[in-house]
Amino acid sequence: MIYTVTFNPSLDYIVTVKNFQTGMVNRTVDEIIYPGGKGINVSMVLKNLGFDNTALGFMAGFTGDEICRLLEEKGVKADFIHVEKGVSRINVKLRSNEESEINGMGPAIMQEDIKKLYEKLDQLQDGDVLVLAGSIPSVMPESMYMDIMKHLEDKKLNIAVDATRDLLVNVLPYHPFLIKPNNHELGEIFGVTITDKDDVVKYAKKLQERGARNVLISMAGDGAVLVTEDGQEFRAEAPKGELKNSVGAGDSMVAGFLAGYLSTGSYAEAFKMGVCTGSASAFSEELATKAEVQALLDKCKNLF
Repeated sequence: MIYTVTFNPSLDYIVTVKNFQTGMVNRTVDEIIYPGGKGINVSMVLKNLGFDNTALGFMAGFTGDEICRLLEEKGVKADFIHVEKGVSRINVKLRSNEESEINGMGPAIMQEDIKKLYEKLDQLQDGDVLVLAGSIPSVMPESMYMDIMKHLEDKKLNIAVDATRDLLVNVLPYHPFLIKPNNHELGEIFGVTITDKDDVVKYAKKLQERGARNVLISMAGDGAVLVTEDGQEFRAEAPKGELKNSVGAGDSMVAGFLAGYLSTGSYAEAFKMGVCTGSASAFSEELATKAEVQALLDKCKNLF
């Protein structure tokens, strides 16, 4: 079974306004509401690709209820912990002459709530896949991902981590199956500017030396790189297409990689699936569908 964890899920309210002006009444010309958060994005794309999974995390209030309802509507099982204080956040994304965002705070997660999460994680079985993705709310310990991996280290799980800086670096001694920084985040970890794929490979291998098994690096319009635990290196240019929505593209890459690996056991096929799934989401107003991913796979065979 596949599980994702999203510590601070959201309702993403995306509005389009022509010529937005501050201090004035502005009217929307288009509106979209969907459940958000990196782990949730992974769950939705996995489901689109035909992989049942369970989304774990925390929810509160009427917004939390709506997040769960929308996930169930999309076929994703939501098994969130109900938090008593506060409400799940609403993130407003304004599309106009410029794009702006206002992100909500989220509920007050207590130690008792975290304990309930551990109880759910204790039910995972050997061979299960766990995805830890996104930032940690300020009310939670910054060591949360590391704490979870330490808690689960006796289980034979494949754990994927998509996080930044210390959240990511701290889990490396616990040998995550997959980590997915982008090239800028990779450079930040080592205090360098990364300019090409040779640099990406060099520093990805340094993360392997610290404990990571497979390192997948997204490079936006410059493509992607994968360095595997068995010594293989894969590089790809980015598929061509019109960028419509970069939100969720990295999460989609993680979902595609996992779907490809679980289907074939091949890192080469997982890499292809990851690159095309991430790009398919970037070329779509919403997250990638299976048909959109397959169309890119058929079109972009020369990239791999």
